[in-house]
Amino acid sequence: MKTGPRVVLFGILGRTPCAGVAWQALHYLEGFRRIGCEVYYVEDTGDWPYDADRFTISDDCTFTLRYLARHMAMVGMSDRWAYRSGVDQRVYGMSATQLSDLLASADVLVNLTGSTLLREAHMRVPKRIYLETDPVRPQVEIAQGNRVTWGMLAGHTHHFSYGENFGAPDCGVPMGEFTYLPTRQPVVLDWWAGESAAPPVSSPGRYTTVGSWKQSSKDFEWNGESYTWSKHVEFLKFVDLPRLAGASFELALAGVDPASEALLNGHGWRVADGYALSRDIEPYRDFIRDSRGEFTVAKDQNVRLRSGWFSDRSACYLAAGLPVITQDTAFGSVVPTGRGLYAFRTMEDILAALDAIEADYEANRAAARDIADAYFDACGVVERMLRQAGL
Repeated sequence: MKTGPRVVLFGILGRTPCAGVAWQALHYLEGFRRIGCEVYYVEDTGDWPYDADRFTISDDCTFTLRYLARHMAMVGMSDRWAYRSGVDQRVYGMSATQLSDLLASADVLVNLTGSTLLREAHMRVPKRIYLETDPVRPQVEIAQGNRVTWGMLAGHTHHFSYGENFGAPDCGVPMGEFTYLPTRQPVVLDWWAGESAAPPVSSPGRYTTVGSWKQSSKDFEWNGESYTWSKHVEFLKFVDLPRLAGASFELALAGVDPASEALLNGHGWRVADGYALSRDIEPYRDFIRDSRGEFTVAKDQNVRLRSGWFSDRSACYLAAGLPVITQDTAFGSVVPTGRGLYAFRTMEDILAALDAIEADYEANRAAARDIADAYFDACGVVERMLRQAGL
């Protein structure tokens, strides 16, 4: 018998086999499991498999199936996942019949990242949650009359977003006809606690982050202004930080070109291979745990339109008991800042945050962990979401 709602999480682990995506899905799956849900993972995007060993889209899903099986075993779900290949529509993991029966009996479908275009078979689930992790662009597209985006959202019964400042007077994101319920990044705290290798107070250590350098495919124009997606635009605004701060900074970047890497090195940044680091979830976690804290930026779209977005990765730093300095998107309206977590707009803000952290590092570590516990605990996040959806 079911002990709780039957939850089907739709995701993109196989399509995007990198550590950040994997941790995000695993945190949701484990959170649902721990609050007593009967949870399943389904990947049914219609896309062809991606083979990360050969760096190519492929008609062979061997890598994808191996990758999914390994991660599902981590959360005790070796028999509770399904992958439909976009090549021939064959279903792996669970059988096609089992998947059909699951969709007929599920209480709620959670479309993580909104990457799955819901089809007739998915509509059998009575509650269908659109779970938006990258806000702003979908709202702007709908305001601009994009019927494809509208149709994708319209297939859901509930809409949740990491844009926790939506609707506030200082938020410039157009809301349109959909009602977005605020939610945030879940983190399984004990997965990140452990024995952090963060250096003691007497050691300068290094502030780090992980991300992609250049991504321009999601830029857009709105109300006569251009808004960028790529984080390199924001990093370059603060390129002099290592020289001014006298601290050590390391960026684990994917997609950084030689000229950009040379530019960063010339300004005192260390650059690591973000793609290699993200091939598996354990090295990614070790890299975060071995940091003194995180320094990072946000996408211009979230910064200027003040969506209230916050990063999954930054939530993991907090859970590891590591202070975070990140660009202000108005997330401070819902999560406390000023100790353990710092929001910045200017270089002066960053330098002040570094001074505050170094003045009492252990207190900032404790505050970071307290914020993670109070605001990002996976069980609390997913329980609130299900309750808001009427379960």
